[in-house]
Amino acid sequence: MKFIQVIEYRTSQFDEVNKLMDAWIAQTEGKRPVGQGFTGRDRNEPGKYVAVIVFPSYEEAMRNNDLPETQAMAAKMASLCDREPTFHNLDVVREDSS
Repeated sequence: MKFIQVIEYRTSQFDEVNKLMDAWIAQTEGKRPVGQGFTGRDRNEPGKYVAVIVFPSYEEAMRNNDLPETQAMAAKMASLCDREPTFHNLDVVREDSS
C-alpha cells in the first residue's frame, strides 16, 4: 500500500531549504525509495510550505527515514524553520487519476 508523508513547515529561508533538499537528493541517489515529491507554497500564509512525499509503502518510508543522510537533512531543515515542522503520515486508501 502506498504511503504519503505531508510535512508542513514555516521558514523565511526557503532558498536554503531548497539547496538542502537538492544536496539530499544528490547524496541519496540510488538509496532513497521516494517515488514522488512535491513542495507547495501557501498563497494565503507567506512563509508556509507543504511538502508531499509519496512512498511505495510505509516500510520504504521508514527505510528512507533511517538513512543517515535523511537524519542529517531533517536536523538541518528543522534549524532553518521558524518553528517545528508538522508531520502527517497517511496510508493511501484510495487513488484516482484523470
